[in-house]
Amino acid sequence: MLLWIAAITIGFALLVWGADRFVMGASSLARNLGVSPLIIGLTIVGFGTSAPEMLVSGVAAFTGNPNLGMGNAIGSNITNIALVLGMTALISPLTVHSQTLKREFPVLLLIMGVALLLLWDRHLGRMDGAILLAGLLLLIIWMVRIGLKEHAQPSASTANDPLDSAFDNEIPKGVTTPMAIFWLVAGLFILLGSSRMLVWGAVSVAEWFGISDLIIGLTIVAIGTSLPELAASVMSALKKEDDIAIGNVLGSNMFNLLAVLGLPGVILPAPFDDAVITRDFLVMGSVTLLLLVMAYGVRGPGRINRIEGGILLLIFCGYLTYLYLSVAPAATPL
Repeated sequence: MLLWIAAITIGFALLVWGADRFVMGASSLARNLGVSPLIIGLTIVGFGTSAPEMLVSGVAAFTGNPNLGMGNAIGSNITNIALVLGMTALISPLTVHSQTLKREFPVLLLIMGVALLLLWDRHLGRMDGAILLAGLLLLIIWMVRIGLKEHAQPSASTANDPLDSAFDNEIPKGVTTPMAIFWLVAGLFILLGSSRMLVWGAVSVAEWFGISDLIIGLTIVAIGTSLPELAASVMSALKKEDDIAIGNVLGSNMFNLLAVLGLPGVILPAPFDDAVITRDFLVMGSVTLLLLVMAYGVRGPGRINRIEGGILLLIFCGYLTYLYLSVAPAATPL
């Protein structure tokens, strides 16, 4: 048991560090190649903060535990909004200025709707996974086209978009191209190794206590793989870069639904419990709509204050409590 817990703890730590190195290398390389900060922020940074979830999901499916990956995808989205943004707003209230973010909210809702339709038959198949991964490619193309268009011909509403300058400040400067390539490759290998370690430890603990892989993915793994988003959002909020804090979560949630949920379907198709739709997807959709209401200001910029952050945290705690009560009778050592 101690070995499994150590594997989970070290795996989480290496996942966070590996994701940071991966993002640093990829974003620095893109900057050196002349890519605009907005494109880097919307694609590479969003992809990088979801890299832990993607690697864990893929490794879990390869090792015969696809439900862990599914739980990781949905659980991470719930964690990103309810825990990450809730805790961030408690530390520093968030104000939404960026037109870019307001454009991404409807896209996130559309992706959620497509994912729900694909999962409605309670089976995540290869065709479902392929559709989600194709959606990921379309999303990246859409983001790049937006970035290129606004970089070449900025409109009145986006010319002074704080998100662009915030991304510019966040991307490391002075990193040489060879060093950027080194950290890009090294970060990827660290992510692969740590995700394998984490999945082994998490599955072993789940089997020992008689808990399903889905529940482990929704809780322990989802919280652990959301640590990069938590760190990035809190640091951005303290720097008064509120749009970065919220943008990290929106981008990560879109990547989670398309890539993290799509990978298990392509690698190892499998049925899943009805509770994924009636409980977990329902909670994910509810907190997403709640965030939408908070972020869109009726008269002026939207604002997520400390009270609203506290509400999000209470929802997260209530969800975890419900999960615990639902599995507590069965969670006895074998």
